[in-house]
Amino acid sequence: MKFNVELTHSAEKDLAYYAKYEQRIIVKSILKHLQVDANIRTKRRKQLRPNPLAPWELRIGDYRAFYEIEEGRNVNVIAIGHKEHDDLFIRGEEVDL
Repeated sequence: MKFNVELTHSAEKDLAYYAKYEQRIIVKSILKHLQVDANIRTKRRKQLRPNPLAPWELRIGDYRAFYEIEEGRNVNVIAIGHKEHDDLFIRGEEVDL
């Protein structure tokens, strides 16, 4: 199934935290992996346990895109961060899930 992918204002700010070449990698991967079958669990896409951030996670190397699926065909990317070991950072701040 094809999905419409959008970044929230907050996710755009998260993306702006990274260098331009990192932004290109992240956006390219988000479009590649979330435009089709964003609701199907794979090695890169994972449905998370209930948490305050988002119900789904997309793994892009050390980067993470957190998203939700609305009304069956819309994907909203809520947050973008990166992992260092077991710690998640969004805009340089550590976040607990």
